Amino acid sequence: MSKKGDFSPNDYVVYPTHGVGKVLKIEKQEVAGMKLELVVIEFERDKMILRVPLGKVQAVGMRKLSSPQKMKSALATLKGRARVKRTMWSRRAQEYEAKINSGDPVSIAEVVRDLHRSADQPDQSYSERQIYEAALDRLVREFAAVEHIDEVVATERLEKMLQAA
Repeated sequence: MSKKGDFSPNDYVVYPTHGVGKVLKIEKQEVAGMKLELVVIEFERDKMILRVPLGKVQAVGMRKLSSPQKMKSALATLKGRARVKRTMWSRRAQEYEAKINSGDPVSIAEVVRDLHRSADQPDQSYSERQIYEAALDRLVREFAAVEHIDEVVATERLEKMLQAA
């Protein structure tokens, strides 16, 4: 996946630890005497620009947006039954963080599903809410990009699915 033709300016890509970004350009730069081709990605909401060497794209797990079929699979996961292990919260929190940072929409949907609380359930702890919001944000951003809709609309649609589950 590290060929120049795989990424074009204005393509949306997913960088596992940062979420959805937009390719600004592919540029050549000399770094420490080595000539590198870099994919320049903008994460507008985070006000961040990231330069990823083409040779490292696979190693860091950067990918194009999910296909509509993959997103359907993630949404089906949201509608499933929550699976909460009876392990210590610190261990579960690490597992949830790893799933979020994997960049895989199905894994992220699992975190959202497992940590979602309806109005009649007990409140979440601060750290549970933080992880839930991070996962929901990641999923919303990719869902919005795949569906070509606004993030507010994407959030409303995902929350409706969670309420119905």
